[in-house]
Amino acid sequence: MNDRSVPHSRFSLQFLGANATVTGSRHLVTAGNARVLVDCGLFQGYKPLRLRNWADFPVDPASIDAVLLTHAHLDHSGYLPRLVRSGFRGKVWCTEATRSLCNILLPDSGRLLEEEAGHANRSGSSKHHPAEPLYSEADARASLSHLHGIGFDHVFEPVPGLRARFRMQGHILGAAAVTLEFEGRRITFSGDLGRPGDPLMHAPAALADSDWVVVESTYGNRAHPQDGLEQELLAVLQRVIARKGVVVIPAFAVGRAQMLLHVIARLQDSGQLADVPVYLNSPMAASVGGLYRQYPRLHRLDGPALDAMQRITHVVESVEASKALNRRKGPMIIVSASGMATGGRVLHHLVAFAPDPRNAIVLCGFQAGGTRGAALAAGQKQLRIFGQEVEVGAEVVQLAAGSAHADADEILAWLRSAPRRPRKVFVTHGEPDAADALRARIEHELGWPAHFPEYLEQVELA
Repeated sequence: MNDRSVPHSRFSLQFLGANATVTGSRHLVTAGNARVLVDCGLFQGYKPLRLRNWADFPVDPASIDAVLLTHAHLDHSGYLPRLVRSGFRGKVWCTEATRSLCNILLPDSGRLLEEEAGHANRSGSSKHHPAEPLYSEADARASLSHLHGIGFDHVFEPVPGLRARFRMQGHILGAAAVTLEFEGRRITFSGDLGRPGDPLMHAPAALADSDWVVVESTYGNRAHPQDGLEQELLAVLQRVIARKGVVVIPAFAVGRAQMLLHVIARLQDSGQLADVPVYLNSPMAASVGGLYRQYPRLHRLDGPALDAMQRITHVVESVEASKALNRRKGPMIIVSASGMATGGRVLHHLVAFAPDPRNAIVLCGFQAGGTRGAALAAGQKQLRIFGQEVEVGAEVVQLAAGSAHADADEILAWLRSAPRRPRKVFVTHGEPDAADALRARIEHELGWPAHFPEYLEQVELA
């Protein structure tokens, strides 16, 4: 037990993102005279949220001593190049696999931001003249030198006196919960919590002994269906192939793209799905695929499963080949980033294939409010892409079983794995209805104090 007779130095937490939204994960921990940022993500979705990426960071980046990343998805890591460009000079601690993924994701993000700014300047679709990227590919590559990989369950000190440890969370390669301990007080950040039965990733480790817990709530108000992803995906693929259509699947390049290709390979190898061409049009997703062989202990796929994925997949290497794909006829399946249709090559495929009712757009994973993916899921029949209105005549399907996030029951089960009752749980990384629903369940079913913090709220961990 903590010795409460000994005066403690200041230990506090400020919520700089992921409040009433599933993006922009940023949590500032003050430990004595040191400042540590847990996650450094991009805000995505609604314009008022995206504008936060352009605003001055709430604290001077030069005053932050270290950053810890729970995982590599851009809503947790994608602001890092901007933070470094704005004056951050410390180390960025993460698992080895997260470091490998960031080496791919961050330069790709910078390149896409530059391409989007260039397109806006050429088309005149931006209110800013000239339009500039949030950061460049060069900025992203410069930030990579700050990354330092640490193994799971290894105790280290990101700053003197503050002990940290990463524990496996499933979700994607390298994803971790991080526990910080300062003068006998412990706080755990869940990051994104994976699923016990995920076809790709291992189940999350149990929650560490903690005084406070910061937990995600992406699916805090719902349960995932019991039916498997294979049958759900098979049904829509068979319908579209029968009418000789094109299936466009916007997929997160890390995790969901590989999971989808694995499932499609299983369906084709078993004879349940016709042997139609499957294209992976995401250079980043293709690069990520190689990491599954580099980190075999971090996922469920064995060598034959990885070989099967590689055998059925045609990787689209160049921009010219991507454009040529838009002139092809169905039946075929295209898996392309980004997962919420916020950017990347999938936008060109939506322009080409969304109007035709023979085709289908299959959404896999959470669609944050304000994104094109969310608009499609809501039944919107027009999308604004590259400054033009694109009609949506294609069938739109959202895979209920396709998420890499734990549902409400799975989050509660993870919380129950704690060795003891924490002092308080802070519910973040969820839309307001999901976050507050989870807060209520934690209070009523577990009997633990829970709080849904506001943006920029600060709490003393005393």
